[in-house]
Amino acid sequence: MTIETDDELKAIFKSCKTIAVVGCSPWPERAGHYVPRFLQKLGYRIIPVNPGHDELLGERCYPSLRAIPESVDMVECFRRSEEMMAIVEDAIAIGAKVIWMQLGVINEEAAARAEAAGLKVVMDRCPKIDYPALFFAPMYPESGSE
Repeated sequence: MTIETDDELKAIFKSCKTIAVVGCSPWPERAGHYVPRFLQKLGYRIIPVNPGHDELLGERCYPSLRAIPESVDMVECFRRSEEMMAIVEDAIAIGAKVIWMQLGVINEEAAARAEAAGLKVVMDRCPKIDYPALFFAPMYPESGSE
């Protein structure tokens, strides 16, 4: 099912502990680096996936999802929309529960394939935006009239 409500997103953040990041980047100015780094600082186990690197974010980096030797709850994707079907097939093969397509990444066919296989799908969203909005914003309510 495609996830859209705040409660559904909160449930994903609360249930997922291990996140494989396809397209994880070594460059701090790129979203593929600072978004997983943010999640890592929140306590999530990040597993970088990038065939060009042996280590990223202080973690062993894998060339593909299928090369990861441990279970993965969520696959976060920093790849182009047209690459999503292959990533979804790999996510299904490794038993992931959630596929998260970053801002600007939209592939309805891949989303439908993931949903048909029982994965939850988040599309065209960013956890670095959604997490603070869901969990930090309620700590700072509007202050009435100003």
